[in-house]
Amino acid sequence: MIKSTRNPVKPGSLLTSMPAIMVVLLLIDSLHFVFARLLLPYLPPTTSSFYYMTIATIEIALFAAVRRQIDWRVFRDNAKFFLIIGFLIASATALSFTAVTYIDPGTASMVARINTLFALGFGILWLKERLTRGEKIGAVIAVAGVFVVSFQPGDTSGVLWLGVLLVLAASFTYALHAAIVKRQGGEIDFTNFFLFRMMASILFLLIFAVGRGEMVWPAGAHVWWILLLAGTVNVTVSRALYYLALRRYKLSILTILLTLSPVVTILWSWLLFGVWPSLQGLVGGTAVLLGVILVTMTRRQK
Repeated sequence: MIKSTRNPVKPGSLLTSMPAIMVVLLLIDSLHFVFARLLLPYLPPTTSSFYYMTIATIEIALFAAVRRQIDWRVFRDNAKFFLIIGFLIASATALSFTAVTYIDPGTASMVARINTLFALGFGILWLKERLTRGEKIGAVIAVAGVFVVSFQPGDTSGVLWLGVLLVLAASFTYALHAAIVKRQGGEIDFTNFFLFRMMASILFLLIFAVGRGEMVWPAGAHVWWILLLAGTVNVTVSRALYYLALRRYKLSILTILLTLSPVVTILWSWLLFGVWPSLQGLVGGTAVLLGVILVTMTRRQK
């Protein structure tokens, strides 16, 4: 059973302001695959995942320690819950970081929006919901878009398809984690939830990196600066805003707004790497986004 030590958030504060949370979250959420690409030349994907998540965990632990909010009983009482979501988050992170080896960040970000359909599937499985006509049409459009992205002329080696497959696997595991958190973790004190979620994640990332023989030390101060930036922005700030939004606002609204993040990712990718999705990738990715928006808007009307 999930034990609750929840602390109320004061009404009217910045963290409860929907526009502030969503605007910043939209900008930051777009950087996940960008940071993965930035770190790719310096570290193996699983290893870079471990380091930047560890940095973020240290930041969160220091914040919680200064405020004297760490309560180890929360982990003790909910150990199974944290280990399950920690494994899922670690898997999703490692898979998505590996994906940019085969696919550009912009295309990867568009395909990753398919996690909305996975979330819809969990709703059908757990809540016995039925799909409306609009949801069925949206799902078909989104899936068709994934296939358009995956099978492009000239990709005879299947490298692009492998990248898409990794993004799909990462999206599935992250959507499963979100569904479990939404179903079972809403009453846990936020600071302790976030800290123990992160600690469980880096435990599994360390196991993955060592198991794959990829555990190496970052070479050069510039690599550490990228890891520090990635950990702070892409985890500490981004995930804190994500979970706050997940707890306070309708999932449908959150999903629609975050569907726009690949547009920002494409711009970041172009500015930093000079990489732009192919025409077929843009067409397929746009289909994914439109399908996801249709599904989400249909669910809001129920």
